[in-house]
Amino acid sequence: MSLDLNIDPKALGKVAVLFGGHSAERAVSLMSGNGVLEALKSVGVDAHAFDPAERPLQALQDEGFDRAFIALHGRGGEDGTLQGALEWLGIPYTGSGVTASGVAMDKTMTKRVWAAEGLTTPKYLALTRDELTRERIRTIPDELGLPVVVKPPHEGSSIGITKAVGYSSMQEAVELALGFDDELLFEECIEGPELTCAVLGQGADAVVLPVVEIRAEDGDYNFENKYVTNTTQYCFGTLPPALEAEIQQMVLTAYRLLGCRGWGRADLMLRKADMKPFLLEMNTSPGMTSHSLVPKAAKAVGIDYPQLCLWLLAQARTDRRPPAGKV
Repeated sequence: MSLDLNIDPKALGKVAVLFGGHSAERAVSLMSGNGVLEALKSVGVDAHAFDPAERPLQALQDEGFDRAFIALHGRGGEDGTLQGALEWLGIPYTGSGVTASGVAMDKTMTKRVWAAEGLTTPKYLALTRDELTRERIRTIPDELGLPVVVKPPHEGSSIGITKAVGYSSMQEAVELALGFDDELLFEECIEGPELTCAVLGQGADAVVLPVVEIRAEDGDYNFENKYVTNTTQYCFGTLPPALEAEIQQMVLTAYRLLGCRGWGRADLMLRKADMKPFLLEMNTSPGMTSHSLVPKAAKAVGIDYPQLCLWLLAQARTDRRPPAGKV
């Protein structure tokens, strides 16, 4: 690893840890944010809790915060809207900027970017609420095969996702997902191990962490198996070295194509039949709970949780540029 972990906490100033928010992932964000807050305090950072659902963002500027650690997930925290507000306020923040955050939060748009650049992602259909008549829904398995994975493309944490195994379950899956989104993403189901791989940094300096294989009970990595139970296994070193290197390079390319910075985590499926990896999505504000995958991957290369939080905070920035003629 080429990360400089020699960071002076006092030099980072007054820090707001943003967590909670209004999204469907509020509960996860509360877990992430509390973990980050305690970690930063433990290494001497002047860190304070800040819930945008309870306080106006203008208070960040009014109260003299120097930077923000974004531990919000989902809409209003991970989709570019918060990043835009922080740009306007001039407060450096962790993670990707406005454009990369907005694109990555939209799973359909992310797939279009990757597919256009030749990266492998499952076959898919994107349909709006108005297009989803009963007659149209019945044709989807004919185009993608069964099972079909039905997703609200602007949500995370497996919220609203169903693996429809037959024609009869498609309508119910669609109705569930439409409770979260007005456009749905339908993907061919790739059968095989579920993987995740994180990236830290930006551009040519970005480094990729080890690939994690997720072994969930009954093969279903749902919300409960992500955040509630302790039965899910997270395994390192299960892939042949050449395949792991291929996946890491694929994820690094995917990260750079979206213009991500700071950190991110790609989720993938590995097709059992031929060991071919398929990109699913990129998370630009990954979870930081006790079950979360970026801290586990960082620990595998010798970076503990407080060190990771401190390093991410030190990367906080904005895209503001001085007016023409000024420096």
